[in-house]
Amino acid sequence: MDTPQPQLAPSRSSFTLHGGDRSAVGSPVPSTHVHDNEDITPHLTDDESFVLPTKSIRKFSTAPRDPEEISWDGPNDPTNPQNWTDRRKWLITLTCILMTVNVTFASSAPSSATSAIVEAFDVSAEVSYLITSTFLLGYVFGPLFWGPGSELVGRRPIFFLAMSMYTILHLGQALAQNIQTLLITRFLGGFFAVAPLVNAGGVIADIWDVERRGTASSLFAASVFLGPVMGPIVAGFIVESSLSWRWVFWVMMIFAGTSTVLMILTLPETYAPVLLLKKIKAKRKANPAEAQHYFAAHERQDWSARGVVNRTLFRPFQMLAGEPILVLVTVYLSLVYGVMYCLFEAFPIIFIEKRGFTLSQNGLIFIGIGIGTTLGALLNIRLSRHYPQLIQTWRGYPPPEERLFSGMVGGCAFAVGIFWLGWSGHYPSVPWYVPALSTIMVGTSISAIFISFLSYLVDTYLMHSASAFAANTFCRSLVAAAFPLFTVQMFTALGVNWAATLLGSVGLLLAPSPFLFYKYGARIRARSTFAHCTDLKVAQIIADEKAVV
Repeated sequence: MDTPQPQLAPSRSSFTLHGGDRSAVGSPVPSTHVHDNEDITPHLTDDESFVLPTKSIRKFSTAPRDPEEISWDGPNDPTNPQNWTDRRKWLITLTCILMTVNVTFASSAPSSATSAIVEAFDVSAEVSYLITSTFLLGYVFGPLFWGPGSELVGRRPIFFLAMSMYTILHLGQALAQNIQTLLITRFLGGFFAVAPLVNAGGVIADIWDVERRGTASSLFAASVFLGPVMGPIVAGFIVESSLSWRWVFWVMMIFAGTSTVLMILTLPETYAPVLLLKKIKAKRKANPAEAQHYFAAHERQDWSARGVVNRTLFRPFQMLAGEPILVLVTVYLSLVYGVMYCLFEAFPIIFIEKRGFTLSQNGLIFIGIGIGTTLGALLNIRLSRHYPQLIQTWRGYPPPEERLFSGMVGGCAFAVGIFWLGWSGHYPSVPWYVPALSTIMVGTSISAIFISFLSYLVDTYLMHSASAFAANTFCRSLVAAAFPLFTVQMFTALGVNWAATLLGSVGLLLAPSPFLFYKYGARIRARSTFAHCTDLKVAQIIADEKAVV
């Protein structure tokens, strides 16, 4: 078959230049400087674009070059975080997990020291509940800065600032001479501590491709609950030892300092727009003449005060107001997160008041939650084994709704676990291990729900996932901060059985959420301003191909 001869069109888009030089050519006008024996014949490449020798084009090109957005140097560019070695990726992931365990450990550990703090500062029991609530209140406001802030200046500067300040603020907590100082430093500590909760998911999305992101996301989501579980266990033994209650905060500071140093040593910048901005700055320094034809998309954003405020403070609320997926996920996770912190106040009623446990024995009950969170992570990995095949079927862009299977299981198990805990824990005649075993199901369900929905948010919003996490963390932290303030009164007034029934019933109402997302999520995303919808385009291409066949 004769090969059709390409026609040289005057359009700029008709030319692809050797060496990646996409100079604007327009209608070429031969120059007297072109050598007679120099080949300036256009060649047709495999992708049906014209290729001209770069040297020749530069000699007869008269039009100025259009600015070109800088990008990675091909699919295997070693500076692209997606191309880093697995060893480096896992080191970064484990650093994010350690930071997350650390800051969530700090949220719950002082709950085992409240009685000693009440006695030391001569305050009421109601005031002591604020020790946990003020820290979680810091979680409410921190995401508004750390999430979108990482999309402005990068992940690493945010981690460095937040973790350093969080570590230093433990001094004020350990040395506090009155309850006011303790509560203020707890609030500020929570404000800075929330940065890993908001940005670690973004780091995972930065470095892992869609095929292997599920395992890393599962481990990260499980770490969100490992810290709160460890807190009461460690603090309970410290308080009952010969050490002062202040050593709870000294141990927290040592843990925080270790995590901060590890972060400084092992966590590089991973946010692609910031890395590309650094790349163009390096080019401008090395070769100003050549680099003037390039720009980074990040530097062309609105960097005025109004533009920065819109992207940092307003974007999470803008997404929360206009993204139905984010709204329903946030409501569900807020309830689950609030119930988890509710357990810190409910367990003493069930096991200390009704069954005579000591403080350290009560803390050991949280081991069941820890076992459950691990099982939840394993469940998610097991239910995601089909994902590699999906990636092939969907040409690299499977629907985010495929992350929801563990959430479907977890939603049903959550309600069952809460009912089990409430009705077995209410009656002292029921052996202690019966309600204790229910904590494994509760932990499994909480972990499965969080892993499923956080992975869903990452895959749905991708580059805007930090802002989505900021909105989500703002709301669920607000709920979690409020729950400890009324938990004791609610469980005392209603009884452990009916208080748990109330919480379980709300969970039962929200349990259909992942099923609804699985069926209608694609339609909702199609109308979204921020959602990633490449899978919908792939679906259309596949449908068109089948129609042709």
